[in-house]
Amino acid sequence: MRHAMAGLIAGAGFASGDRLVVGHWSVTPLGPFSDVMWASPDGTRTLWVADERIGAFISAVYEFDAVEVTDLVVEGDARRLTARADWFDLTLTGGRARPIPFRRPAWFTRHVEGPIARAVMGVRTYGVSPTGVREWYRADAWRPVTGGHLTVRGEDLGAPGPVRPAAGFGFSEPPERPTITRVRPLLEDPTGALDALLDRLRPA
Repeated sequence: MRHAMAGLIAGAGFASGDRLVVGHWSVTPLGPFSDVMWASPDGTRTLWVADERIGAFISAVYEFDAVEVTDLVVEGDARRLTARADWFDLTLTGGRARPIPFRRPAWFTRHVEGPIARAVMGVRTYGVSPTGVREWYRADAWRPVTGGHLTVRGEDLGAPGPVRPAAGFGFSEPPERPTITRVRPLLEDPTGALDALLDRLRPA
């Protein structure tokens, strides 16, 4: 079966070589949650979540070297998004919204929107994740990141910049230009493994 999600994805890189993708989700198979995918300068890919169930779900779709539970709090909207734990503090400010004018069905996202998004933004709107899950990314609007900062263990890593090199979490990279995007992903695992996992993770 297909699992629907809705929320925000924000991506940014920093001069230190750290690259972050923040998910702030209002609709998921497990209810609202947030997560931070973090690629370190040495290439280590870590998923940071506030709940083990969330980590199990996301790591069943994407690829990480480590999954860590921390006191993660993500707040805000596409105009200003913050993510923090006891050891880091991230703020991203979004510029003028670029709405995408109509909602597209999954086939349109794959066959029509996909080539356009790849040519214009350098992203893929349909693909298969490293674990075999089919994904459709249906964006409703996006904003360029116009400001912000990242502090890690008291060290200021500066303002957000391009997301490079590739982080390697999934089948598609975030736009190289830092952005905050309102998106409605669809997930489908033809093997049924994701469905079975979600059945186990949902509260009784």
